[in-house]
Amino acid sequence: MKVIEHLAKATEPLISFELIPPKRGGDIKSLLTVLEDIIKYRPPFIDITSHSAEVIYEETPLGIKKKIKRKRPGTLGICALIQNKYNIEAIPHILTKGFTREETEDFLIELSYLGIENVLAIRGDDNGYEKPVPEGKSANYLTADLVRQITAMNSGKYLEENLMDAKPSNFCVGVGGYPEKHYEAPNLKTDIKFVKEKVDAGADYIVTQMFFNNKVYFDYVDLCRKEGITVPIIPGLKIITNKSHLINIPRNFYINIPEQLADEIYAAKTEHVTDIGVEWAAKQVEELLNHGVPSVHFYIMQNSKPVKMLMNRLKLFKETA
Repeated sequence: MKVIEHLAKATEPLISFELIPPKRGGDIKSLLTVLEDIIKYRPPFIDITSHSAEVIYEETPLGIKKKIKRKRPGTLGICALIQNKYNIEAIPHILTKGFTREETEDFLIELSYLGIENVLAIRGDDNGYEKPVPEGKSANYLTADLVRQITAMNSGKYLEENLMDAKPSNFCVGVGGYPEKHYEAPNLKTDIKFVKEKVDAGADYIVTQMFFNNKVYFDYVDLCRKEGITVPIIPGLKIITNKSHLINIPRNFYINIPEQLADEIYAAKTEHVTDIGVEWAAKQVEELLNHGVPSVHFYIMQNSKPVKMLMNRLKLFKETA
């Protein structure tokens, strides 16, 4: 079932999660443990991040050597597992950065084989490596271009025109939104115009970057609606679990952490930080639901413990056996 269908049919608040694949050379056991924890809350869909190749410097007997690697492969396999073992909609992230349009088409065709019909189209992190586009190939440089490619496939238009047996794909396309603006945008109003371009290209819903002040989300939704954006806008949340988040989150995601939350965490003992983060997130969820938000999306990566604490605190999302 598509994300927008889940939202339309929901009779109670929905909660979804985003996970990150294990590092290259690791194993999936820890991820499986997280999955077993979060499926108890009956998420309608689970996002799996995707990562392009990046520059890695490794120490060798001959000195420091530069290599190009994907540090976290496995998005496709994990999505297949979630979709077919747990019967939960898997949403792989599809990137513009680091992939040609031809590679993107092949990946989308593989997803169709697996019965996966939801994707999140994003540019991807700037990791310092720009993959050269081989001669005869092409690339999507804007997320809106990627959305247009997926929308074209949904209309049966493929890059390779002589695919005699090719049927139209059936993807529901999500895109990212930034309540505190994307760091490259000159201002929020301009950033929302870029979001409108993605929606006009065929995006079906928006999921936001994490935020810790609900007002920025409510204001963002109002501005999007004034711009003519009518698709669902799902709020994305994260639970702060350690003091380093106060530095890493603003630095990596270009968002603000409210003064009250930061002061509480700085003043707390290390073992109490997660409790503060859970309580803050609980208040955010309660306020969002009171404002009629039908769904909340949590960025949990590979740590399900804070979410379990939050669910117990909220008593809104009952576990299944």
